[in-house]
Amino acid sequence: MTEHERAFIGTGSVLVFLLVWEAVTLSRLVDPLFLSSPTLIARAGYELFAEGTIWKDLRVSGTEFVIGYLLAAGVAIPLGLAVGWYRRLYFCLSPFIDVLNAVPRVALLPIIIIWFGIGVWSKVVVVFLGAVIPMLLNTLSGVKTTEERFLKVARSFGASELKIFWSIVVPGTVPFIFTGLKYATGRALLGVVVGELYAATAGIGYLIAVAGATFQTDKVFVGILIITTTGILVVELLNRLERRFEEWRPKVGSAT
Repeated sequence: MTEHERAFIGTGSVLVFLLVWEAVTLSRLVDPLFLSSPTLIARAGYELFAEGTIWKDLRVSGTEFVIGYLLAAGVAIPLGLAVGWYRRLYFCLSPFIDVLNAVPRVALLPIIIIWFGIGVWSKVVVVFLGAVIPMLLNTLSGVKTTEERFLKVARSFGASELKIFWSIVVPGTVPFIFTGLKYATGRALLGVVVGELYAATAGIGYLIAVAGATFQTDKVFVGILIITTTGILVVELLNRLERRFEEWRPKVGSAT
């Protein structure tokens, strides 16, 4: 099956789904109060953007996501490399990593709100906590799965530990890092929405909360669509960056 055929089938299935959805709502099989139609959702989205009321929500949620996500990457990737490479550091920090991984971030929301208030920074912390563990664990796993034979060969030629780390371990870990970044995207967006649902004065999660409380299901779906589209775009960007990196990164174990 060619790429064009796959795209045609995928697009066709989405269109059929939307048509069935529209028909179900128009036929009143489901009360529009509980399930809005695609056309009503599209109109609500157009009105929100035309009126300009949604731009502040986008700016707030975007700020929370970007800052929290970048902070998580800035902490998790270097720490994951270090913890995976230095055994003593791994034994020292692994209990804390396991605990943080096991604790539901939602359960920490009341404490986070008390410490940081209902502004942007409380949501940044929630995003950070949601994204940092997937990034950290995947980076650590990448280091741990480096083939021992590559390390032995490098050491037999007198390569220093630092040289081995940067020439073999880090390039071999990059696919794991990208996997962690992609997996953390959903966790980070979930943190934005949950944080804003819990306590906020602006943001896409706040928009969803207000629309849900007033039974404006079309606006609820607009918010969901924005979050979903953001996640798809971020993951696609990471996929492109990963493919670009694969073109020039050194191939571990290849002949020179």
